[in-house]
Amino acid sequence: MLTLYVGFSALVAVLLIVDFVVLKAQGTHRVSIKEAAIWSVVWVMVALSFCGWFWWYTDQTLGREVADAKALEFITGYLIEKSLAVDNVFVWVTLFSFFAVPPEFQKRVLLYGVLGAIVMRAILIYLGSILLQEFHWILYLFGAFLLATGAKMLWFAEQEPNLAENPILKWMRSHLRITSEYHGQKFLVRRDGLLWLTPLFVVLVLVEITDLIFAVDSIPAIFAVTSDPFIVFSSNIFAILGLRAMYFLLADMADRFHLLKYGLAFILIFIGVKMLLLDLYKIPVGFALAVVFVILVVSMLGSLYVTRPNKK
Repeated sequence: MLTLYVGFSALVAVLLIVDFVVLKAQGTHRVSIKEAAIWSVVWVMVALSFCGWFWWYTDQTLGREVADAKALEFITGYLIEKSLAVDNVFVWVTLFSFFAVPPEFQKRVLLYGVLGAIVMRAILIYLGSILLQEFHWILYLFGAFLLATGAKMLWFAEQEPNLAENPILKWMRSHLRITSEYHGQKFLVRRDGLLWLTPLFVVLVLVEITDLIFAVDSIPAIFAVTSDPFIVFSSNIFAILGLRAMYFLLADMADRFHLLKYGLAFILIFIGVKMLLLDLYKIPVGFALAVVFVILVVSMLGSLYVTRPNKK
């Protein structure tokens, strides 16, 4: 198992280095929908290729039945994390709009945001797996939390976040030196011998905090599918790696997918119920995958239908 973790971590490091090199080579530019679509497909194909290799490795070491089960758990966890990550995209759209972040600077913010998200989620998954090994009853706590979060999401689906009243933003503005204007893609600048933060750094901090909040929802949701920490870790990280491309793909169309918030809420409620029923009735992973997929597709198609241009 240690070999799997080391090998996977090395793969993620290589992918991030390639991503960073490509970003540097492209320079400051606005990401087009075509470019975002290509990168989205690339990240999905990389995740599916890894799943295929993982199935083959498990088939060779533990047998076909175990390999089929593990691969299905990976795909389900990946889809759950990918769907819940859409809420990140909606919040990022609000953040970048509120701070008027130039489109050509957003890619760099999200690259560092993804790096921070990977580290934070690795820590949370490690702690979560330890707790589950020691205290099985925490699954019920996770289930109740997901159920409550889904219900809250339904209740406040139409409410827009008020960033001006955000306590973290208020604290930063009152305690830190922050410039009033952007300085290219710099997070820090020096003025009169003093270091100043730029608004881009403030946005980065809020992006990281946002992902930490959403990780508290998404990680327990994957533990409802599998107790294998490696599958939780790998499926989560692959979903995160493609999150930046997903943002640029959906950013200009966020208003057209407003029903997705309801779909994500129902997914959380379903996963919460699945977790609460774990010792009474174990809902098959394949069925859970189908439910999540159907909710996601219906909410997306419903959003597009409702917001379609009116025809004369």
